[in-house]
Amino acid sequence: MGILSEFKEFAVRGNVIDLAVGVVIGASFGKIVTSLVDNIIMPPIGWLIGGIDFADIAITLRAATVDAVTGDEIPAVVIGIGSFINTIIQFVIVAFAIFLAVKFINRLKRKQAEAPEADKPAEPSEEVKLLREIRDSLRPHP
Repeated sequence: MGILSEFKEFAVRGNVIDLAVGVVIGASFGKIVTSLVDNIIMPPIGWLIGGIDFADIAITLRAATVDAVTGDEIPAVVIGIGSFINTIIQFVIVAFAIFLAVKFINRLKRKQAEAPEADKPAEPSEEVKLLREIRDSLRPHP
């Protein structure tokens, strides 16, 4: 089997297509969560603690400078603590959403697993089995 036919077989499997759809939806969901955190959640929190914009919270290790010889700007070396906080909040929201989705899917799987058993008649008790044996043994045999 050639590599192209193996790849074709791999690519058209249902789970690969489901994975691709999941990645696309996940990327879109990530953008929604980023917007939610940056534009809706963090501004009120920053306002409540004194008008701080978390995206601006940073530690500058070296300020931006201009190279005296070439005139090129050398960018600052900055640790973006505020951006990191925003990313952590985004992660928590995404992780919680995934947790809820997995919990919902597991609940559906459990209901599907229980459904076939409901269609099956209940197993008779030991007393009923014993009474049936006695009945069968008392029947006249031809």
